[in-house]
Amino acid sequence: MAELRERIEQKIKKMGRGRAFSRKDLSDIAPSGQVGVVLSRLVASGMIRRIGHGLYDYPGRSGLVNELLPPDIDQAAQAIARKHRWTITPDGATAANMLGLSQQVPAKIVYLSDGPTRRLQVGQQVVSFRHASPKDLRLESYSSRIIAQALRFLGKENIDGAVLGKLRKMVPKKDRSRFLKDSQYGTDWILVVAQKIAGGNENG
Repeated sequence: MAELRERIEQKIKKMGRGRAFSRKDLSDIAPSGQVGVVLSRLVASGMIRRIGHGLYDYPGRSGLVNELLPPDIDQAAQAIARKHRWTITPDGATAANMLGLSQQVPAKIVYLSDGPTRRLQVGQQVVSFRHASPKDLRLESYSSRIIAQALRFLGKENIDGAVLGKLRKMVPKKDRSRFLKDSQYGTDWILVVAQKIAGGNENG
């Protein structure tokens, strides 16, 4: 068991602080029951936290006071999606806030999903997963789906130079290029936006 614990610790550390995960993310190391025993011990030791039903994180720390940061809700949502084999994306309001395109913090944290509609507790937050139509989830990469949802939330008429500049700053070049590729067969105006932000050099 000591060797198994060491292997699991190494993988969690490799994931990096702030990363959320479930037993399934460690299923390549050992069967679920054995992984669960080790995770319970790591929770007791303080290395990781249990942040939801069958959900854990390797908590990040504040650089100033070295205090534990709250769970990263987007990391938790992605871990839940991997666990259940769902395809997800933040809804428009959440996506726009994540990309700095809206300063309004959504009253509810909502993710669109091809799974069932559910509300799940993550730390002190409630995350809603809402069953969505395939068109909301058709872009292949997660980052592309976030950008598309944010753009739809803002609306075509509100996509100006300031928005394009923020997107070039917030979205890494590789994700801008992926968005252009993913948008090729989508809505025409979103493809035009993808072409414009893919041409920038910021944050690349």
